Amino acid sequence: MSRIGKKPVDIPSGVTVGVADRVVTVEGPKGKLSFTHRPEINLEIEDNTITVSRGGEDRTSRELHGLTRALVANMVEGVTNGYETKLEIVGVGYLATISGDTLQLRVGYANELHRKIPADLTVVCPDNTHIVVQGCDKQRVTQFAAEIRSLRKPEPYKGKGIRYQGEYVKIKPGKAATK
Repeated sequence: MSRIGKKPVDIPSGVTVGVADRVVTVEGPKGKLSFTHRPEINLEIEDNTITVSRGGEDRTSRELHGLTRALVANMVEGVTNGYETKLEIVGVGYLATISGDTLQLRVGYANELHRKIPADLTVVCPDNTHIVVQGCDKQRVTQFAAEIRSLRKPEPYKGKGIRYQGEYVKIKPGKAATK
């Protein structure tokens, strides 16, 4: 039995959860999310808890049991508190600004990079070297943050680039001068 899958998901006050035709809908103060689960998995709602169970003991059912429970728990957490990913920009002259619904980045290329901000996410630049991505869908928040980071990954010699806040970049020694 899956240790994660058998844990019930508590539904906090102010959050409504519905299951109809394999579609789980979670609505709360931060937004509304929906997810279609596989037919091998069963979801029951009772006494402000969601219980995830599986129909059989085959490999696919066992794999999907914990996954489905984790996805539903992330949906409940997202509509309650939301998710946030922070990025920092390191490098002389590297900066980020927001113009309307576009994130503009100057990260050492000849041209500025422009990325359209998805409608369901909130992107804030508290200063020129920090970016905060917020939203209720964990996958969308982390995916957009990863796309921003991939525009200029931190390089290993000087550490310049876009990195997650608190990410450790191992700096390599440069070429040693010979004498």
